[in-house]
Amino acid sequence: MEIRQDDLRGPEIRALLEEHLSHMRAVSPPESVHALDLDKLRQPDISFWTVWKGGDLLGCGALRALSSTHGEIKSMRTAEAHRGRGVARAVLNHIVAEAQARGFERLSLETGSMQAFAPAHRLYESFGFTRCEPFGDYAPDPNSLFMTKRL
Repeated sequence: MEIRQDDLRGPEIRALLEEHLSHMRAVSPPESVHALDLDKLRQPDISFWTVWKGGDLLGCGALRALSSTHGEIKSMRTAEAHRGRGVARAVLNHIVAEAQARGFERLSLETGSMQAFAPAHRLYESFGFTRCEPFGDYAPDPNSLFMTKRL
Protein backbone atom coordinates (compact mmCIF):
# COMPACT_ATOMS: atom_id res chain seq x y z
CA MET A 1 0.00 0.00 0.00
CA GLU A 2 1.16 3.50 -0.84
CA ILE A 3 -0.24 6.52 1.00
CA ARG A 4 -0.16 9.78 -0.98
CA GLN A 5 -1.21 13.34 -0.26
CA ASP A 6 -4.12 13.97 -2.62
CA ASP A 7 -5.44 17.12 -4.31
CA LEU A 8 -8.98 15.67 -4.56
CA ARG A 9 -9.15 16.18 -8.31
CA GLY A 10 -9.05 12.59 -9.62
CA PRO A 11 -12.17 10.69 -10.69
CA GLU A 12 -11.33 7.78 -8.35
CA ILE A 13 -11.38 9.90 -5.19
CA ARG A 14 -14.47 11.74 -6.38
CA ALA A 15 -16.27 8.38 -6.72
CA LEU A 16 -15.06 7.11 -3.33
CA LEU A 17 -16.17 10.29 -1.56
CA GLU A 18 -19.56 10.15 -3.30
CA GLU A 19 -19.87 6.55 -2.03
CA HIS A 20 -18.91 7.77 1.45
CA LEU A 21 -21.49 10.57 1.48
CA SER A 22 -24.20 8.29 0.09
CA HIS A 23 -23.53 5.72 2.79
CA MET A 24 -23.54 8.36 5.54
CA ARG A 25 -26.88 9.69 4.27
CA ALA A 26 -28.30 6.16 4.12
CA VAL A 27 -27.45 5.27 7.74
CA SER A 28 -27.74 8.66 9.48
CA PRO A 29 -30.44 11.32 9.66
CA PRO A 30 -29.60 14.40 7.55
CA GLU A 31 -28.84 16.59 10.57
CA SER A 32 -26.32 13.99 11.80
CA VAL A 33 -24.26 13.69 8.61
CA HIS A 34 -20.97 15.50 9.26
CA ALA A 35 -19.03 14.11 6.29
CA LEU A 36 -17.48 16.81 4.11
CA ASP A 37 -17.93 17.15 0.36
CA LEU A 38 -15.05 17.81 -2.04
CA ASP A 39 -15.17 21.61 -1.74
CA LYS A 40 -15.13 21.52 2.06
CA LEU A 41 -12.24 19.04 2.02
CA ARG A 42 -10.18 21.44 -0.14
CA GLN A 43 -9.79 23.95 2.70
CA PRO A 44 -6.30 25.05 3.83
CA ASP A 45 -6.79 23.60 7.34
CA ILE A 46 -7.32 20.08 5.92
CA SER A 47 -4.70 17.63 4.65
CA PHE A 48 -6.05 14.69 2.66
CA TRP A 49 -4.45 11.34 1.83
CA THR A 50 -5.39 8.42 -0.37
CA VAL A 51 -4.18 4.82 -0.20
CA TRP A 52 -3.27 3.03 -3.41
CA LYS A 53 -2.13 -0.39 -4.53
CA GLY A 54 -1.01 -0.14 -8.12
CA GLY A 55 -3.78 1.76 -9.89
CA ASP A 56 -6.47 0.84 -7.35
CA LEU A 57 -7.72 3.38 -4.83
CA LEU A 58 -8.14 1.50 -1.55
CA GLY A 59 -9.22 4.25 0.84
CA CYS A 60 -8.72 7.74 2.19
CA GLY A 61 -8.57 9.92 5.26
CA ALA A 62 -7.97 13.52 6.30
CA LEU A 63 -6.56 15.58 9.13
CA ARG A 64 -8.13 18.92 9.99
CA ALA A 65 -6.30 21.40 12.20
CA LEU A 66 -8.77 22.71 14.77
CA SER A 67 -6.01 24.66 16.51
CA SER A 68 -2.24 24.52 16.81
CA THR A 69 -2.59 21.68 19.34
CA HIS A 70 -5.79 19.87 18.34
CA GLY A 71 -6.53 17.93 15.16
CA GLU A 72 -9.62 16.16 13.87
CA ILE A 73 -9.80 13.03 11.75
CA LYS A 74 -12.16 13.44 8.79
CA SER A 75 -13.34 11.37 5.83
CA MET A 76 -11.95 7.97 6.80
CA ARG A 77 -13.22 5.56 4.17
CA THR A 78 -12.17 2.19 2.78
CA ALA A 79 -13.47 1.22 -0.65
CA GLU A 80 -16.02 -1.58 -0.31
CA ALA A 81 -13.92 -4.02 -2.37
CA HIS A 82 -10.91 -3.56 -0.07
CA ARG A 83 -12.49 -3.86 3.38
CA GLY A 84 -10.83 -6.14 5.90
CA ARG A 85 -7.35 -5.73 4.42
CA GLY A 86 -5.88 -3.21 6.85
CA VAL A 87 -6.51 -0.12 4.74
CA ALA A 88 -8.24 1.87 7.50
CA ARG A 89 -5.55 0.86 10.00
CA ALA A 90 -2.85 2.11 7.60
CA VAL A 91 -4.63 5.44 7.03
CA LEU A 92 -5.27 5.95 10.73
CA ASN A 93 -1.68 5.12 11.59
CA HIS A 94 -0.55 7.70 9.00
CA ILE A 95 -2.87 10.40 10.33
CA VAL A 96 -1.83 9.82 13.95
CA ALA A 97 1.85 9.99 12.96
CA GLU A 98 1.24 13.20 10.98
CA ALA A 99 -0.62 14.78 13.92
CA GLN A 100 2.29 13.93 16.21
CA ALA A 101 4.80 15.33 13.72
CA ARG A 102 2.82 18.60 13.63
CA GLY A 103 3.00 18.85 17.40
CA PHE A 104 -0.68 18.28 18.06
CA GLU A 105 -1.40 17.32 21.66
CA ARG A 106 -4.83 15.88 20.96
CA LEU A 107 -6.59 14.16 18.07
CA SER A 108 -10.39 13.82 17.98
CA LEU A 109 -13.09 12.48 15.70
CA GLU A 110 -16.82 12.19 15.20
CA THR A 111 -18.39 9.02 13.88
CA GLY A 112 -21.84 7.50 13.89
CA SER A 113 -23.17 5.91 17.07
CA MET A 114 -25.23 3.24 15.29
CA GLN A 115 -24.34 -0.44 14.90
CA ALA A 116 -23.21 0.16 11.30
CA PHE A 117 -20.23 2.06 12.76
CA ALA A 118 -19.14 -0.67 15.22
CA PRO A 119 -16.08 -1.66 13.11
CA ALA A 120 -14.93 1.99 13.17
CA HIS A 121 -15.45 2.16 16.94
CA ARG A 122 -13.28 -0.93 17.42
CA LEU A 123 -10.56 0.45 15.15
CA TYR A 124 -10.39 3.79 16.96
CA GLU A 125 -10.44 2.11 20.37
CA SER A 126 -7.55 -0.14 19.29
CA PHE A 127 -5.53 3.06 18.70
CA GLY A 128 -6.32 4.36 22.19
CA PHE A 129 -9.19 6.71 21.34
CA THR A 130 -11.77 7.06 24.10
CA ARG A 131 -15.26 8.49 24.08
CA CYS A 132 -15.58 12.18 24.89
CA GLU A 133 -17.99 15.08 24.82
CA PRO A 134 -18.58 16.98 21.56
CA PHE A 135 -15.64 19.17 20.56
CA GLY A 136 -15.13 22.08 18.18
CA ASP A 137 -18.41 23.15 16.55
CA TYR A 138 -20.21 19.85 17.24
CA ALA A 139 -23.33 19.75 19.40
CA PRO A 140 -24.58 16.76 21.37
CA ASP A 141 -26.26 14.31 18.98
CA PRO A 142 -27.56 10.83 19.83
CA ASN A 143 -26.48 9.69 16.35
CA SER A 144 -22.87 10.80 16.85
CA LEU A 145 -20.07 9.28 18.88
CA PHE A 146 -17.16 11.57 19.76
CA MET A 147 -13.72 10.18 20.52
CA THR A 148 -10.36 11.67 21.42
CA LYS A 149 -6.77 10.67 22.07
CA ARG A 150 -3.94 12.51 23.82
CA LEU A 151 -0.79 12.36 21.71
